[in-house]
Amino acid sequence: MQSIAQKILLACEPEKSHDFTINWLHKTQHTPLKWLYSTPTIKKPVTVSGITFDNPVGLAAGLDKNGECIDAFAAMGFGFVEVGTVTPRPQPGNPKPRLFRISEKEAIINRMGFNNKGVDYLVEQVKRSHFKGAIGINIGKNKDTEESKALDDYLICLNKVYPYASYVTVNISSPNTPGLRNLQYGDALDSLLHGLKAAQESLCQTHGKYVPLFIKIAPDLSDAEIESIAASLLKNKMDGVIATNTTLSRDAVKGLPHADEAGGLSGSVMTQMSLDVTRKLSKALDREIPIIGVGGIDSPQAAQDRLQAGASLVQVYSAFIYQGPALIRSIVKSI
Repeated sequence: MQSIAQKILLACEPEKSHDFTINWLHKTQHTPLKWLYSTPTIKKPVTVSGITFDNPVGLAAGLDKNGECIDAFAAMGFGFVEVGTVTPRPQPGNPKPRLFRISEKEAIINRMGFNNKGVDYLVEQVKRSHFKGAIGINIGKNKDTEESKALDDYLICLNKVYPYASYVTVNISSPNTPGLRNLQYGDALDSLLHGLKAAQESLCQTHGKYVPLFIKIAPDLSDAEIESIAASLLKNKMDGVIATNTTLSRDAVKGLPHADEAGGLSGSVMTQMSLDVTRKLSKALDREIPIIGVGGIDSPQAAQDRLQAGASLVQVYSAFIYQGPALIRSIVKSI
């Protein structure tokens, strides 16, 4: 039944399929219809940054931007679920169409632009969740917030999500918000991380619990940039790094329908690129802080390769869209 539904959804316009699926999962996750997609979670606990994850395979941010389907995705066997990216204020995102499939390569191009209902709405959804496993909350800045004031937006979100998150991911690598990726470099990155660390320490005292901060980086980085980012992460005592976000490169899909659409490319075409970044980042960090591997995790072998390259956990997104929940079980069983 899952296979039939998946084929129908993949035949429809991408964003309509996405919206239908999210709405349906949201409405059914606390009803008997949940059995249609539920499967027992395979327990292979792993502790990273002080958090015990049920298993090392998580849902990447971007699929459940507003945290409306946490229990539904948890029921599919994920060891942890990351929701967002969320911004301080609701925003519609970029004009449609903004989501494109390149089915020949099991790839997706998106230029969604952090479309979400705002951090207050997401917090209410997280509070209503029944999931007892790890929930990551991915935060960003509003499109109309000046680059120089980005920290203000991140701090608004961090303050609001801190009591409810297992960890918080700081998204500075989406290609779809103007100027966002500039925050990955040099003094801008150091200033951002310094401000976030100070807020984290204060919030830890206020709430009596330590919530790790992970930083999500792009795949389109030179070796020197990877080393510079690693140095900033260590200097500012970040708790982890998520590698990687979507790519601006089109080399792997050149000539295919939709390949020239603006936005970030994700899927199987990113497997080697993200693996390379993970390997280089692990060396630069000397394994002092953990890496969560994401980007082209489309098979048990891809997951194993990422873990061997230095990742402690993996996340899936595009391959999950194309292959469905069976991908989760096959990966967890193999690692």
